[in-house]
Amino acid sequence: MTRLPDTDACREPGPFIDSDHPVVVAFARQHAQGPTPREQAVALYRAVRDQLRYDPYRIDLSASGMKASTALRQGSGWCVPKAVVLAAVARAAGLPARLGFADVRNHLSTRRLRETMQTDVFAWHGYTELWLDGAWRKATPAFNIGLCEKFGLLPLEFDGVHDSLYHPFDRAGNQHMEYVNERGSFDDLPLAQITATFAQLYPGLLAGSATVQGDFAEDASQEAAR
Repeated sequence: MTRLPDTDACREPGPFIDSDHPVVVAFARQHAQGPTPREQAVALYRAVRDQLRYDPYRIDLSASGMKASTALRQGSGWCVPKAVVLAAVARAAGLPARLGFADVRNHLSTRRLRETMQTDVFAWHGYTELWLDGAWRKATPAFNIGLCEKFGLLPLEFDGVHDSLYHPFDRAGNQHMEYVNERGSFDDLPLAQITATFAQLYPGLLAGSATVQGDFAEDASQEAAR
């Protein structure tokens, strides 16, 4: 059996995975239900996935904007903050957790987002890795159920045993997500690296914060209906 790495970093609070923040602790206490770590992890995954609305139109790359506690207070976030939240509430519940990143080609973005990013490749897509039963399990809590229904996507589930990664196709069989580059695992958010990449690849986002005018869920619903 693979041993847990000899480090406290995946169990202790970090600058962004602020698992000791009262908001994070309260969320973990409320939702980490079940007699086993696996059941608690699944319950936390579902809570983060569905109670935080996915919104890539509002990206705040400031240090405070990328904290787990910030995303929880505002009730929304894009894939990276939601992965940070899941890692934080998992640690608050005593479950070792870290972050994983990959570049993905998103075949079902919205027109507004494509115009802002000028590409369909999303660098530094974030997910969470949870240490369960002697192995790291990947969990992707990005898309809430309501968004999946509007966009015609298959909801991502997590059972604590198998990796939960984006589906390659949507409900209608159209291409959805394609993993094109792995960036590795991190004990906390590598914000400087993410910001540098975004400044280089996404002129519309620059190196700071960006707000795309409009409602992402509504845009997704309209484009899915076409």
